[in-house]
Amino acid sequence: MSASEKLRAKVEQAVGKAAQAAGRATGNEKLIAKGLAAEAAGDTREAKTSVTDTGRP
Repeated sequence: MSASEKLRAKVEQAVGKAAQAAGRATGNEKLIAKGLAAEAAGDTREAKTSVTDTGRP
């Protein structure tokens, strides 16, 4: 995968962590859940790029 996909994965993870922290600070469970979802999406994208890169000759 391209470097932009890897960067996008890292950005999603960082946004997710920030949203979780903000949610915990304010007691907003919906924001915590959105942060978890964004972080999971970033983790999935990162895993996808790792698998794709491993399969390249």
